[in-house]
Amino acid sequence: MTAQTQATPAPAPAQDLILDVSNIEVIYDHVILVLKGVSLVVPRGGIVAILGANGAGKTTTLKAISNLLHAERGEVTKGSIVFEGEEVQALSPNDLVRRGCIQVMEGRHCFGHLTIEENLLTGAFTRRDGKAAIREDMEKIYAYFPRLKERRHSMSGYTSGGEQQMCAIGRALMSRPKMILLDEPSMGLAPQIVEQIFEIVRDINAREGVSFLVAEQNTNMALRYATFGYIMETGRIVMDGDAKSLRENEDVKEFYLGVSEGDKKSFRDVKSYKRRKRWLA
Repeated sequence: MTAQTQATPAPAPAQDLILDVSNIEVIYDHVILVLKGVSLVVPRGGIVAILGANGAGKTTTLKAISNLLHAERGEVTKGSIVFEGEEVQALSPNDLVRRGCIQVMEGRHCFGHLTIEENLLTGAFTRRDGKAAIREDMEKIYAYFPRLKERRHSMSGYTSGGEQQMCAIGRALMSRPKMILLDEPSMGLAPQIVEQIFEIVRDINAREGVSFLVAEQNTNMALRYATFGYIMETGRIVMDGDAKSLRENEDVKEFYLGVSEGDKKSFRDVKSYKRRKRWLA
């Protein structure tokens, strides 16, 4: 795979895309350039990963898509964000949720003073289809997350990190989304819990047809479940490809999967190797 600064052509025909982000630029406080020419697409019904180290720009990309930047004095100054065939960067976050796109924030952000079930119900605030439909979806979420049903009357602030992450995803599902933006779902969780959550994400994707755009530092885990991935560094896309090709790429294995061929490199060798990474040439 050759290096590039922008995404390769879409991994699906345009008519099959639920999200098309084209060459966006994000600036904070009118002066700080955070994202530079970021382009990516999400096929309808797909799971796409944004990979990279902390500070690479993954969360900012998700917030640009979900229109949450203004709360942090950020704005999209160039490019376009198209969801379901329409530009959406001028919409409010509430309007975007009503259209079917919702973000699960990094760090879970459950309402600690509410029970698990009350948290889930807050996810249905945009719906107008009646209590029976909401209750039906609640039971569906409990089927995906049996642990939540056991803890439904517990204050979410007193539940485990894994349970809070499940609650946050379940709350997003209560809005009946077409796409979920999932930010760092593995953060602070034990490996077995992380795997369980990714398994549920794949199950929801397969059964409900919900598309996922997942920002994740755990590259190994993300590439096991995503079909396509984008690697970010310093606010730009530096490499992309299908999950299999990224897993087999020597640079990705060395710098993101912790796997290298041959003898272990010394610190000096690693510094030299980093300087000649293909995507930074």
